[in-house]
This record gives sequence, structure tokens and C-alpha cells, in this order.
Amino acid sequence: MKRAYIDCSSGISGDMVLGALFDVGVSTDKLLAELKKVDIGNYEFCCTRTMRCGVSAGRVEIKVPENQPQRSMRDIKKLIEFSKLEEVVKRRALRVFLLLAEAEGRVHSKPVDEVHFHEVGAVDSILDILGCSIGFEWLKLKEIYASSVNVGGGRVKTQHGLYPVPSPAAVELLKDIPTYSSGVEMELATPTGAAILKSWVKEFGCMPPMKVKGIGYGAGEKEISKQPNVVRIMVGDAIEVEQGDAVSLGNEIVSVIEANIDDMNPQMYGFFVEKALEVGALDVSCASVQMKKNRPGIALTVLSRPEDSERLAKLLFDQTTTIGLRIHEARRTVLERKEVIVNTPYGEVRVKVAHRDGLVVNFTPEYEDCRRLAGEKSVPLKKVMLEANSCFMKEN
Repeated sequence: MKRAYIDCSSGISGDMVLGALFDVGVSTDKLLAELKKVDIGNYEFCCTRTMRCGVSAGRVEIKVPENQPQRSMRDIKKLIEFSKLEEVVKRRALRVFLLLAEAEGRVHSKPVDEVHFHEVGAVDSILDILGCSIGFEWLKLKEIYASSVNVGGGRVKTQHGLYPVPSPAAVELLKDIPTYSSGVEMELATPTGAAILKSWVKEFGCMPPMKVKGIGYGAGEKEISKQPNVVRIMVGDAIEVEQGDAVSLGNEIVSVIEANIDDMNPQMYGFFVEKALEVGALDVSCASVQMKKNRPGIALTVLSRPEDSERLAKLLFDQTTTIGLRIHEARRTVLERKEVIVNTPYGEVRVKVAHRDGLVVNFTPEYEDCRRLAGEKSVPLKKVMLEANSCFMKEN
């Protein structure tokens, strides 16, 4: 089974995706021949190679006459349905346009068929969506995955005026999709790009298990300082993960929230840990670091489920003195775990047991149980823990 992974670390737009598809092997000439099956008027389609921060990428530019008509969803639906494109391509493209129309309709309080797309309805955007629909179909992909989306920042000029990035339509389309901003003052995720992701991506997060066969880069219009302004698409064969292989490949996506702090009273750390665990943190740790001006500090790291990362980021700002965070996703490997009770000479102790492929890998007596029994029986804590380990080994 073939699958693809779209890296959106510099955002996403229709022309970037189309450039990446050409770069990964979709035939430009054949695709242009297919696009001519749509009666959309005159245009000039240019596919070249360019560099973005040292990375060679495909660049798509579509030049059209000025004063393009504002097409409604009804107009675009007729345009596509009356074309001679394959039915599966028509369905793919109409799905993207429907999502765009629904988003614009919610923003402007209009019925879907009456929505006018303005910029999205221009010839170049229609060709981007149709071209991507054709390209993905030709690659015979069964599954498409994608990373979190870098949306950029600043303001974007639209026909209705200046809006903060991401634009209103893009925000609607990016609901329930993991997003972030790297601080770049530029619109990185366009409504067209967001609709493509919303329409076709099965899951967002880290790269799925796959054997990569092809890699394509699609360039954005402008250069970005310190990072290549490209979309990367990796295409390959899915790796079927057996239950026993899940541990080695990683089977859980987590958010990693990090902060370096050099001006906080250490007493505040313990309080923060308690609060973080209360609101869903999977783990909290800190390490000593030497920071600028030779000041000692701590590197504070919080692991959380992706859906809890925003709440924990807010807690970090509220309960510590940090003024900046780093948040990224990672694939975490966990063993199967269960809890058993052993009877020691001092009383019952819970033991946490970790399994892999049905075999015990690790086991640990519950500290709080051992601590309580050590106090009640007036014996050393280490003796209670040794007895718990011994009893577990005898019973298992």
C-alpha cells in the first residue's frame, strides 16, 4: 500500500504542493494535457526549478490575464463537472472546493452555492487544486499523512482588507488540525493549502511507518530567513507494523514542551510539577544547564498528549518565570503495563509490571505502598522494597 507524508514546517499552499508533486515524479507534460480538458480560458503554466535556503525545489507559476471573474461555488462545480477529467479527479477537486466554500460561507454568512471565492476563484488557484487532484491520483496513494502546520504570522492583504495571519477562511479550515507559528512574519498556510490538507490527510503528527521511495520539494513564492520555504512530500510503501514491532517503531505521539529558566526560585518548581500532573502532564523533568552570562539555570521539560499541550503551555507561563517555550511533537515508545498485588511479610504491595510480546521486561514496587508499610512496621524502606521484589519473582 502506497502512502505519502507532507512536511508543512514552512506552511502549505496549492502551488507548493503542486511543485512538490512534479518534483517527486508526476509528469508535467501529461498533467498539463489533462488540465486542458477544463474550459478555463487562457493562461500560461510555468514549472521551473529554484532554490530556497539551499534546497532545490519545483516552482509552479501560473500567469493569467487581469480582471478574472469572481466565480461562485456553483460556477466552479459546473466548470469541473462539464470537463472531460476522470470522475475520481472531479470528486477529489470538488471536495476541496466544497470545504473552501463552507469555510468562506461561515466567515461571510452566505449559502455555499452563493460564495464567491475572490482570490481562490482565480484561474491559478483552480489549476492548483485540479493539478494536485490529478497528481495525487496518479501516484495511487491510499493514505496521506501530514505534520503540524506552520501558519506564519503578521497580516495578509485580502479583497476585504488586512487580516491577521492565518486568514479567516484558513482558520476555519485548520480547525482540529495541529498548528503553530515559528514567528515568520508572512502568510505560510493559505486557504487552498489548508483545504487540501483537510480534504485528503488521514492523520497529523509524526511520519508514519513507511519505506520512502521518492521525495519532492515544492517552493513557495518568497524566501524565508533561516529556513527553506518549501513543502516536502515523501512517497513510499507502508510498513505493516506487527504488535511486536510497535515498540521499536514508536506507537504514540506526544507533545514536548521545553523552557530554559535562570531566574526562578527553586521552590516554585515542586509546586509547578504538582499542578502540571494534575492537569494531564504525562511527565515533568528538569536538568541543570549553564545559560548566557554564565548563569546557572534549569531546562524544564513537560510531556503531554497533543490535545493537552496548549493548557500545559499556559500553565508554564502562569506558574513559572519563563517568557518563551519550545513545543514540538515526538513519537514515544511505551511498553504494555499492568499492576499486580503481592503479599509481603509486611502487607500488600502493588507492583507495576511492564510487558513486551507477553514477556516481563521490568517491574517496580509502588513506592507509596512501601513507604507506608515501612512507617507502620518500623522497618527500613529498602527492606520492604526488597521483600516486594522477592515476592513478585517467586510468584511470577
